[in-house]
Amino acid sequence: MAKVLVIGSSGQIGVELIEQLAKIHGSSKIIASDINLNLNRNLQGVTYLKLDVLDKIKLLEVIKKYNISEVYLLAALLSAVAERNIQLAWDLNMKGLFHILDLAKEKYIKKIFWPSSIAVFGPTSPKLITPQTTILEPSTVYGISKMSGERWCEYYFLKYGVDVRSLRYPGIISYKSPPGGGTTDYAIEIFHSAIKKGRYECFIDKDIELPMIYMDDAIRATLELMNYERKKLTVNSSYNISGISFTPKEIASCIKRTYPNFSISYKPDFRNEIALSWPSSIDDSYARKDWNWSHQFNLEKITSQMLEGISNSEA
Repeated sequence: MAKVLVIGSSGQIGVELIEQLAKIHGSSKIIASDINLNLNRNLQGVTYLKLDVLDKIKLLEVIKKYNISEVYLLAALLSAVAERNIQLAWDLNMKGLFHILDLAKEKYIKKIFWPSSIAVFGPTSPKLITPQTTILEPSTVYGISKMSGERWCEYYFLKYGVDVRSLRYPGIISYKSPPGGGTTDYAIEIFHSAIKKGRYECFIDKDIELPMIYMDDAIRATLELMNYERKKLTVNSSYNISGISFTPKEIASCIKRTYPNFSISYKPDFRNEIALSWPSSIDDSYARKDWNWSHQFNLEKITSQMLEGISNSEA
C-alpha cells in the first residue's frame, strides 16, 4: 500500500506533523526520515530511517522500497543558521528540492509538500498586509533559496504536471519541539526562559512586529492544503499563510499576566536586521478564499498553551 515519507522528521515541524499524519493514514503508513534521527519521541508503528535528501540514489531506493506516494520535504537550514553556512544552506535547501521534484516528474511520487517562508519577502516588499503577489527581493540566504524554490515548484507544475504544494510559513510557535535556528525563535525561547529563569534577553528590538502562527494551526493548514482538490487551487508557487502578528514587548506583557515578576531585556544581534527585512503582517486572503483557511490561535491562547505545555513537560 502507498505510504507517506517525511524528510526532516526530527525538526520542529516534522515531529508534530508525523503525529497528525499517523492519525490520518495509520502509523504503519508513515516513514519518518532525517539525517540526524531523534528517536526520543518515536511513535509506535512509524518506520524511522536515517536518510540524507542530498543522496538521490538512496532516496530513490527508499521511495521504491516503501512504495511512497506522498512526500513532505521539510529538510532545510533556517534563516539564522543559513547565514553562517551559506553553501550548505543552498545545497540542502535547493538540491534536496530538485531531487524530489525530479522523482515526481519521473512518476515515482504523486504529491509533494514543500514549505516556503515569509523570508521570500525583503526590504522592498510591502511591510503591512503583504500581498500574495508582490516584490520578492529577499536579503538572506534562506529567503533566496525559498524564493528560488517557489519558482521551480511552479515551473515543475506547469511544465510537467508535478503536484507540489506549498505554504509561506511565518514564525511557528510550539512547546513540543525545540526551535531550529530561525529568526522568530525568540517567540519560543521567551516562554522557556520565563518559566526557568523569570527573565529573557531578546535578540530583536521590542517593537519589531512579525507574523506568527501556532504549530497546531500550521499543521492543520498544511494538511488542509494537501487534501484539497488540486484543480481548485489558484496559487501554484506558495500560499501566504498567517495567524497573528505581535512584538516582543506584546508577548512579554502577555506572559506577565501569569508570571508578574517576569522581566525582559533587549540585546539585538544580526537576527534583528533579518527581522527588519520581513513583513509585519501578511495577507493570506487567497488561502482563505481557495480552501477556506482560518487560524484559531490568538496571542492569549498561544501564551496559555505554551506556558501550560512547558510547565507540564518539565514537571
